[in-house]
Amino acid sequence: MPRTHSTACRSPVSEPEDARWAAVVARDTDCDGQFYYSVATTGVYCRPSCPARRPKRENVSFHNTAVAAATAGFRPCKRCKPDQPLAITQHVAKVAQACRLIEAAEESPTLQALANAVGLSPYHFHRLFKAATGVTPKGYATAQRNARMRAALGRSATVTQAIYDAGFNSNGRFYATSTQVLGMSPHTFRAGGADTAIRYAVGACSLGSVLVAASDKGVCAILLGDKSGPLLEALRRQFPRAEIAGGDKDFADLASKVVDFVEAPGSGLDLPLDIRGTAFQHRVWEALRRIPAGTTASYTEIAKAIGAPKSVRAVAGACAANRLAVAIPCHRVVRSDGTISGYRWGVERKRALLAKEST
Repeated sequence: MPRTHSTACRSPVSEPEDARWAAVVARDTDCDGQFYYSVATTGVYCRPSCPARRPKRENVSFHNTAVAAATAGFRPCKRCKPDQPLAITQHVAKVAQACRLIEAAEESPTLQALANAVGLSPYHFHRLFKAATGVTPKGYATAQRNARMRAALGRSATVTQAIYDAGFNSNGRFYATSTQVLGMSPHTFRAGGADTAIRYAVGACSLGSVLVAASDKGVCAILLGDKSGPLLEALRRQFPRAEIAGGDKDFADLASKVVDFVEAPGSGLDLPLDIRGTAFQHRVWEALRRIPAGTTASYTEIAKAIGAPKSVRAVAGACAANRLAVAIPCHRVVRSDGTISGYRWGVERKRALLAKEST
């Protein structure tokens, strides 16, 4: 029988509770992540699709977020694990197939063409793709083209040749977004970041020393260590041709905000970030930023969440390449058995950060 879908997922804040209850009764996976329900008699909260025995309606309350359910005093269900990143299990192969099609295409395929290739309707495919990767098919295609542009700038004879090699149809289309794509002008990017100004400051926190660096686009590095000297050397290795200088008093205030965030990583960092990496790394890092504070996810779960279930090693590599400690919370990624594994800034710091978030 074809499955019907509850309308409770379309606008979870405005829909009546009876529509949400209908989604719970149907165990509608399309509503997972849109709202949660708690059970007064068991003290747990669940996803709408939870396979556990269905509770009585009079014992059920609804919550817009997992945080709201936890704040109300309920603990996460051990079966559906609503405090963990959404497990995208259905159609993962189709999403992965679409990713490969986008990566291999010289020009970005249309939504209709991708949906036809994987045998889904455009609407359903678009929803599944975004749920699995964290970006739309168009956004993924743009990231792939941008990655090709970065690579082409390093090997093409001219910027113009690189623009066309990367799949842009005109110079104008590329230059309209070149700063967002590269974080600097194309000619500066080809020069290895020369003339890019980066300010930095080093402070002390409970984890040791923390170096904060920022370009004019935002915070580009948050490094943890024992002493300031090695941290500054690491910054210079990461930006070998940039103009690196100590920040002024205003920058010291910004650095203080980052240090406060390191001490309370669950509080959120309301500052612009200058995130530089490959398209795959960006997919991983976006998935990491969706892990709620106080919870963890395995490398395998992250690989599945970005539509690349066989890329567990690559996910670990992206975590290791992260230069924005805590802001991109790679410390929340653990092994499949829950044990704490390696961390760029030391396992003990990882353990300490997780402890800070769990209190």
